[in-house]
Amino acid sequence: MKIDFVSDVSCPWCAIGLKSLEQALAQVPELPVTLHFQPFELNPQMAPEGEEINAHLARKYGAGPAQLEQTREAIRQRGEALGFTFTKGARDRIYNTFDAHRLLHWAGELGGDAQLKLKLALLKAYFTEGQNPGSHALLQSVAEAQGQDAEEVRAILASDRYAREVREAEAFWQAQGIHSVPAIIINERHLIQGGQPPEVFVQALRQIAQETSKT
Repeated sequence: MKIDFVSDVSCPWCAIGLKSLEQALAQVPELPVTLHFQPFELNPQMAPEGEEINAHLARKYGAGPAQLEQTREAIRQRGEALGFTFTKGARDRIYNTFDAHRLLHWAGELGGDAQLKLKLALLKAYFTEGQNPGSHALLQSVAEAQGQDAEEVRAILASDRYAREVREAEAFWQAQGIHSVPAIIINERHLIQGGQPPEVFVQALRQIAQETSKT
């Protein structure tokens, strides 16, 4: 079973969706699954220095301070229930994530769980520790901490390697109608949208596996 997880590392619902999916997969160990992370930028035009988060969200969604705080608390509680920490006050800016996606594309080529480990580490760096996922220093540090070759990571970040591949993948998924994330596509046919709870993923995975076995 192939799962394409379309997401951004600066999207809180993507962190929730991924942790939910992880718990779901643990409940269906009999299903052989390959997980692929696909790029999506919530803010592709964002400047490297980023933007103050409250100003950004107010401008983008028209949300006031009370509404923003209510949403943050709901997200924090969902994360806590799934074992993921959204540290209150840590995330004070929105950043450009294109280089993070380039590094994730490379990690996907390495195979194994390299891409998953890097994705989880980047989500933690941003949402738990409040760090800048667009910073080359942060990307270098996170990748090295996951056991990746320091010189290779440095060379990728210093170049435009994988830029074309990331842009092509982004365009592909948008052409498929993906305009919000997370979007989880199973076997290139079945779409699950948003940060669903684990039981939703479990039910969908079992149903799709059953249908596939009949064909």
